[in-house]
Amino acid sequence: MLVIVLENAPPRLRGRMAIWLLEIRAGVYVGTYSRKVREYLWAQVEAGLEDGNAVMAWQASTEAGFEFVTLGKNRRMPVEFDDARLVSFHPPDSLEKN
Repeated sequence: MLVIVLENAPPRLRGRMAIWLLEIRAGVYVGTYSRKVREYLWAQVEAGLEDGNAVMAWQASTEAGFEFVTLGKNRRMPVEFDDARLVSFHPPDSLEKN
């Protein structure tokens, strides 16, 4: 299972994601693809996101059962804590400096 969530993304990127994945809500795309296709889709997100933000989560053989990556100014930051993957929030002023 693969999930990509786009916020404030350009229409051309949303259209590109809709070609590969099912858009179950505005900006929420799901599907089942191989690692190679997942990496291709994320490269498309990186290239076309502009000022938006995105997160991608997929099934993985980890303790939690999934992995994720984030991208964009308002992103939450993945952190490792006791071998568990958690989410940390950027301080508000650190977003203004980027």
